Amino acid sequence: MRTARAGSSALLMCAIALTAGCASTPAAGPTSLDPAPPSGDVVAQGTVLDDGSGAELCLGAVAESAPPQCDGIPLKEWDWSSLSDASTMSGSTWGTYAVQGRYDGSALTVTAPAVPLALYDPMPIPDPTGGVPGTADDATLRDVEQRVHDTLGDTVLASGAYDGRLWVTVVWDDGTLQDAADAEFGADVVVVQSAMREVG
Repeated sequence: MRTARAGSSALLMCAIALTAGCASTPAAGPTSLDPAPPSGDVVAQGTVLDDGSGAELCLGAVAESAPPQCDGIPLKEWDWSSLSDASTMSGSTWGTYAVQGRYDGSALTVTAPAVPLALYDPMPIPDPTGGVPGTADDATLRDVEQRVHDTLGDTVLASGAYDGRLWVTVVWDDGTLQDAADAEFGADVVVVQSAMREVG
């Protein structure tokens, strides 16, 4: 399993073409990998950390220190006063929550009270594979994983090969990243999952 912290999106297909040596083979699919921000509210689960410079929602790896350390998405309109389960140490305040808000591509504006993860009952995420194993071998998936990380960098929160496919979790995808992965690597090789999920 590989992990990377959350960050901004990047151009994909040209970089993948260079990495894969595709100068003689035209790349299929879109030339940009920059998903449009969601039109409505989204919800995401993670660690909210405020070291005194503003609250951030960390969707990726969190260092298990006291206080914890992570890089996340800036939160606007965040209010600690309504939460009783937060921890505070050395000038930092943190807790784990499901956060709902409007995401503009760089920051999340909170639109509803945060729910502590201990009390949160999320909707199940449908399995896009229907439980049917993929057919890609381990060597292929290792190569695809490296190329995805080289191209997307901090946009990737986590990735791992499982049951014949590469599963990739990103901050947000409206289908743009999945379509580009299918065009570049073939259908049913990469499964892209969005950490932020649309509400309703």
